[in-house]
Order: sequence, then structure tokens, then C-alpha cells
Amino acid sequence: MSQEGSDNTAIQQGTAGSPMKKNPRGKFVGSGQKMMIVNLYKTKIAQQSSGDGPKLTAKEMIKKISEECGIGQRTVSIALSEYRNKGIVTSPNKTKIRPKVTDKIDEFNQNAIRQKVHQFWHNREIPTLNKILTAINEDDSLPDFSKMSLYRVLKHLNFEYVRKSRNSALIERNDIVCWRRRYLESIKHYRQLGRPIYYLDETWVNAGETTTRTWVDNTVQSTRDAFLRGLTTGQKAPSGKGKRLIVVHIGSSDGFVAGGLLCFESKKNTQDYHDEMNGDTFYEWFNKILPLLNENAVIVMDNASYHSVKMDPCPVISWKKADIINWLENKGEVVDHTKVKSQLLERVQVLKPQYDLYVIDELAKAANKTVLRLPPYHCELNPIELAWSSVKNYVRMNNTTYKLPDVRKLLEEGVERVTPGMWENFVSHVIKEEEKFWKIDVVSDQLLDEEQGSHVLTITGDTSSDFDSD
Repeated sequence: MSQEGSDNTAIQQGTAGSPMKKNPRGKFVGSGQKMMIVNLYKTKIAQQSSGDGPKLTAKEMIKKISEECGIGQRTVSIALSEYRNKGIVTSPNKTKIRPKVTDKIDEFNQNAIRQKVHQFWHNREIPTLNKILTAINEDDSLPDFSKMSLYRVLKHLNFEYVRKSRNSALIERNDIVCWRRRYLESIKHYRQLGRPIYYLDETWVNAGETTTRTWVDNTVQSTRDAFLRGLTTGQKAPSGKGKRLIVVHIGSSDGFVAGGLLCFESKKNTQDYHDEMNGDTFYEWFNKILPLLNENAVIVMDNASYHSVKMDPCPVISWKKADIINWLENKGEVVDHTKVKSQLLERVQVLKPQYDLYVIDELAKAANKTVLRLPPYHCELNPIELAWSSVKNYVRMNNTTYKLPDVRKLLEEGVERVTPGMWENFVSHVIKEEEKFWKIDVVSDQLLDEEQGSHVLTITGDTSSDFDSD
């Protein structure tokens, strides 16, 4: 007897005995079960053709197969449709897309973790992975980590694992250190020249924004009890985060720039609010606020992708060879077509400084203004982050309806409440942070130079053997 026939016999014997056990709701149906559905269908069609079975409509056929194999009618219909269209049946994809540990931690916590590492250098103590892990897990304001998870976060934050004789330490990559030093040198120079400095950034506010802790009267037993005693049951908790507002603004020591607020409702249900912004939206807003800024202004911003749209993208290794040749020839180069991609890209690197320009930078330059970019994960060097904290706190303390129009109004009120005096304090605080960073690289060099026989290991993989137990 064929395999198909034996399968059908087993199914028919099962249905003749005890009742068929139904497939649990939500449990996936594999290719084996789908093939049983197909075989049952073929058997019934053959029986109809020979006159041994009743004539059934397509709907009745699906219902009959569903009853006999214990699988839902919709799943039966889909399995048969898949077989008719493709000639095969497949199992569903059971692989779950799990977010990385770095996706679960927002930029504020990432920044706080980086500051924990730097605090060791400030205290003239070499930071090791175990010391950092202990310091972070003892901080109630930060999430707890396993050693491996922290390792991945530090790698994501551009730290390097350094071995010095018997000791080990975590330092930032050389390119990040150099970027930070260039930024600090530039902003000091601009301040000495007396140029006005503006800081811009984006944030978000949820409709369900509320305080995490509040005073509660435990003597109030119910809504009726509160009514009879002339009391309240306190702030109603939101059912969830709700819809979200994406917010963009710019400010300086003189306060937020009047007319610079951009606020719109989020349309995507993603974890990262940066997904909502794009180059066109930011360009349009940036173009409108440029006339509102003082002449010869410096505009500080981070490196979000929509801040960094290139005017003429330069070729990279993923480009096709023909496209690289076209790019070079459009720049007036005479190209030998026998050269390989690596040789062509070598020439691209020579020309790149002339053409590697940002749309936003050129727009600002045309308006006699300069864009200065923060190094990655250095939001503590942007005073607007402190302004956002004040605005969000106002929303949380006064949000009672959890409706987006009301939250928008609270947001605007919160912005108005951030005075020029507050902005001066925020900028003064950031200048102190800049001074700390200016010193920290010198201190880390001194401490590491005290150790002899050093070699540097860059974090490039997830191998736990790279960890030192110091």
C-alpha cells in the first residue's frame, strides 16, 4: 500500500473510533498536518468520482475535512489553496524576531551607562567589566544586566576592551575620542569668537505620559467612598502609552526660538521615534527656522540619519563596478575600465572630501551659519536634553485625560515654561560636562600608561573568553 493510502487509512480508522482531538487554537499547523489535509481531500474527490461517496460542495468538503482531522476550516482552506497554487505545502516560520538588548535600552540609559564608565576615570580608577556591571546593577534608575548583555551594550556604544599587563579596562574607540576632541575644540573656539550657539534635537511624548510615582491616600476604599467623604481616588492610570507626538525644537542661552516648535502625531508603532522623521520633513523645518536665528550662528545637532542626508553619495564597496565608474567619470575622471573595484574605490577616497557634503550643512552655509555635529551617544553635551526633561515633567504632572490634543497643549505650555534663565543654567551645566570630557582623555592616557606590556583588543565578537575577571 502507498504511503498516501496508509495515511488515509490511519485517518479513517481514527475517525471511526474515538472522537478526533482538535488542534489547539493558536498552535501552528506543520507541513505533515497540511499533507494529511491534502490526502483527505484527494481521497474524497476520488470517492466522488467513483460514486462511492456523497457529492459535496467545496464548502461542505472543507467542513467535512475539518471535522475529521480536528483542524479549523480556515486552516484547511489555506492548506488546500497553497497546495493548488504551489504544488507543495510548507510549515510556518516559527522563528521569532527578538529585539537586541541594545534596542531595548533608550538613548538616555545608554548615555547613563557611558557616564558610569567615565566616572571611574574621573575617580582615577581603571574601569573593568565587573566593576561597571556592579555599578550599573546597583543603580535603581538603570535596568539590570547580565555580563554578556552589558558587553554587547558597551560594544554598541563604541567602547574597546583593553588589556594592560594583568589589568583590563574599557575605553572608547580612537575615532570616537578624536571626534569628541574635535567637537570640544570647535565649540570652545566658537564661544571665544562670540558666535551665537543654538542646540536642536527631537523627542517624543506619549498620550499616556504620566508620573511613575505619586502620593496615594490608602484610606480611600472605592469611588463611592471618595464621593461620600468629599475626596478623590487620585490620578487615573492610563491604559497604555497611547498615541505619540514627535517634537522638534531649537534653543540657545536666550531660550527656545520663538516659532521653532514642530509637533506632529506619530503614524508608526515603532520603538524608536527616529523612524518617524525623514530627510524631507527635517529639511523643510530646518529651512524655515534658519531665518529665525542670529547671524553667523552655530547650530549643534546629533548624527541622526535625517540630519545627515548626503548631497551626492560617494561610492562604497556595495556599489556595482559600473556605478562607481559612472560616478568617477561624472567628476571628470578618466577611468581605466580594466581596474578592479578596490582600485576604483581607492581613487574615490582621494576625491571624497570634495564631494562628501551634507544637504543640511550646505543649506546652513548658504544662510551664513555653521552646523556642528555632536559625537555619537553624547546627548549630555546638548542642553536641549535638559529642556526636554523639564517639558516632559510638566506634561507628566498635569496629564489627566491621556488624550493627544490635551497632551499637545500641555507640551506647548511646558515649552513656554522653560525660561531663558533656565536655558542659561542648562548651557552652563553642559560647559562643565565639556570640561570633564576635556580632562577625562588625559586622565585615561595617564592611568593606562602606568601599566606596562600593553596590547589592545578591540571588541569585535560575542566571545565571552575576551572578558577579564578583574
